[in-house]
Amino acid sequence: MKSSVRFPGESDEYRDARNELLAAEAELRQQIESVALRRRQLPPGGAVPQDYVFDSEKGPVKLSELFAESKEPALILYSYMFGPKMETPCTSCTSILDALDGQSPHVNDKTNFAVVARSPIDRVVSFAKNRGWRNLRLLSSANNSYHPDYHGETPEGDQMPMLNVFTKRDGRIHHFWGSELLYTPSEPGQDGRHVDMIWPLWNLFDTTPEGRGTDWYPKLWY
Repeated sequence: MKSSVRFPGESDEYRDARNELLAAEAELRQQIESVALRRRQLPPGGAVPQDYVFDSEKGPVKLSELFAESKEPALILYSYMFGPKMETPCTSCTSILDALDGQSPHVNDKTNFAVVARSPIDRVVSFAKNRGWRNLRLLSSANNSYHPDYHGETPEGDQMPMLNVFTKRDGRIHHFWGSELLYTPSEPGQDGRHVDMIWPLWNLFDTTPEGRGTDWYPKLWY
């Protein structure tokens, strides 16, 4: 594969190597699209066991009420690692949500998206305001079993950064997809990496000569 562009001062050695990389990048793009197609073709998952009632800033809201009639019949829920016993929320989750707060208006114009934490809603909202988040729809599962049921919490009560997608058809809600790579046997150098697709930070680092590295992680404050 060859590109029609050239950059100032580049050598033939650079261009040859870059063209080889372009072919690999095109192959990766095709693989990403192929996996996305297979994901869309999944059969219906299990029916949700109950119409979970979450706490929100405006009061109780049912899972079924998170599906807006004017949008696609899908619901994306991110389990935020912010349990009632945690002094501060997960720094990595917070990094993800920093980016998604800006993207939320775009996402919610097409489909339904919300963030669910195990801490009481007042605590979640307070942190969000201090963080400067303005767009995320924040929920609390403090009074239901959503987190343990959908693997956002271990039996020991540890919080997990799970992404789940649900669908609603003919009035029934089914689980569609979850970021289960988190629960598969670890691969060398992969460090979980189950939600990279929604986390632009690492993909940006991957464009640099140093890459994402192995010893840097996001912080709550710099």
